[in-house]
Amino acid sequence: MSDERSAFQPDRPAAPTEGLAEGLAEGLAEGVAAGAVAAPGATRARRPLVIAHRGASGYVPEHTLASYFIAIECGADFIEPDLVMTKDRVLVARHENEIGTTTDVAAHPEFAGRHTCKVVDGTQIRGWFTEDFTLEELKTLRVRERIPDIRPQNTRFDGQFTIASFEEILDLLQSAGHSRQAQARRLGLPRPAPIGVYPETKHPSYFRALGLAMEEPLVDVLERYGYAGRHASAFIQSFEVGNLRTLHTFTRLPLVQLIESCGAPYDLAASGDPRTYADLVTPKGLDELCRYAAAIGPAKALVIGRSATDDLTAPGPLVAEAHARALQVHAWTFRAENSFLPRQFRSNTDPAAPGDLGGELRAYLAAALDGFFTDQPDLGVRSRDAFPGIIRA
Repeated sequence: MSDERSAFQPDRPAAPTEGLAEGLAEGLAEGVAAGAVAAPGATRARRPLVIAHRGASGYVPEHTLASYFIAIECGADFIEPDLVMTKDRVLVARHENEIGTTTDVAAHPEFAGRHTCKVVDGTQIRGWFTEDFTLEELKTLRVRERIPDIRPQNTRFDGQFTIASFEEILDLLQSAGHSRQAQARRLGLPRPAPIGVYPETKHPSYFRALGLAMEEPLVDVLERYGYAGRHASAFIQSFEVGNLRTLHTFTRLPLVQLIESCGAPYDLAASGDPRTYADLVTPKGLDELCRYAAAIGPAKALVIGRSATDDLTAPGPLVAEAHARALQVHAWTFRAENSFLPRQFRSNTDPAAPGDLGGELRAYLAAALDGFFTDQPDLGVRSRDAFPGIIRA
């Protein structure tokens, strides 16, 4: 999904920090209990869902198996991969189909001829694109931190991880789930809740126009791994409307309409439909969403806005309006760095320094969210479980 950055921008480049990958997951997971998953089809979750945004992307480069593994160890209820397509019709996890900024592809002379310019969702972009590579070719690349100015510590992992396919992510989830179940049996504990998956289809209209439609391959993979029916521990999300309507015709998995704070869904704009994201969250728009979606995923500013001084204001009516229509509300994206926080929760003037993410989350949990996306799932779990009235696992 899109990035939300406040006007609070870095005034200096940040240098990479020293450190090794070994032991990172163990250290982050220490003392963090795994959260239970509420049924996706429920009107209100018993406990707000902690959705690991691109894995534990606050700690290692996003969309890597390491990032997803750390998120699982942190106790996230769901992990969230953004999915794009390869030339040979494989779903892989990348924030965008342009990979020049998140991999070392520019250092591979064998791929120099694939550097090109394309128009993606109406925007001209120059770089290298996943749809021009097979999975085998993409596996020769190494990933790097996407926002090194804000997360310089993550750059120490640049070059260590490969691009992950969606099937590899599901294999990881399956393996982690089996390990949890085996441990619970050994200790005589109740069967643990499954770890959910929350994929986003990126640029579905664009890929469909290339003959690489995403809907059926995505559902096929999910069903092969046991994710089927409205009570499965999976959600499918999209910023487009037609993509979700198509999915609704052949899967009962719960669908989530993502909502930007401005603009319009690309597929609506491209077809001449005048509706904007603002129209989708009106009472009339929410009535329409109920026909195909189980939840909405709004930008957090649509739940609680910000004042002229960049402080949080009072919650708006969106959560109550959605709940009145049996729609869950999963807001995005909660990040610990000052650059992304409201003014009153920043620790100092350094954009990359950690602020009070827990303080921001408490304000949103009080607004009755059913779930939230976060780059630091350990902090999300801790804040959720400490909030008054939360039902413990």
